[in-house]
Amino acid sequence: MDQQLRTELEAAAFRGLVQHLQRRTDVQNIDLMNLAGFCRNCLSKWYMAAAAERGVSMTYEDARAVVYGMPFAEWKAAHQREASAEQQRLFEETKPLHAVIAGH
Repeated sequence: MDQQLRTELEAAAFRGLVQHLQRRTDVQNIDLMNLAGFCRNCLSKWYMAAAAERGVSMTYEDARAVVYGMPFAEWKAAHQREASAEQQRLFEETKPLHAVIAGH
C-alpha cells in the first residue's frame, strides 16, 4: 500500500468516526473519556494540531465545529448533560489513561 492510499483510508476512517459520533449525541464526552480515554474534544485537538503542522491556521472552535458538526456551544446546549458523581469519580480515576495531545 502506498502512502497516498494509506492517507486516504485513514481520512475515510476518521470521517466515519466523526459521522458516528455526530449521530450518537446520547453518548457523553465524559463516558467516552472514561471508557476509551479520548472524546470529541480530543479529536478536535488532534485535528487542530494536524492543521498547525501543515501551516493551516485553525481555532479550537473551528476544529470542534468539524467534529461536532455544529458550533460546540450549540451542541452543548442541545446534548450535554451534567456529569454524575460516579462519572466524575471514574474520570479522575482514569486520568492516567487519557489521550496525550501535544500542546494540551
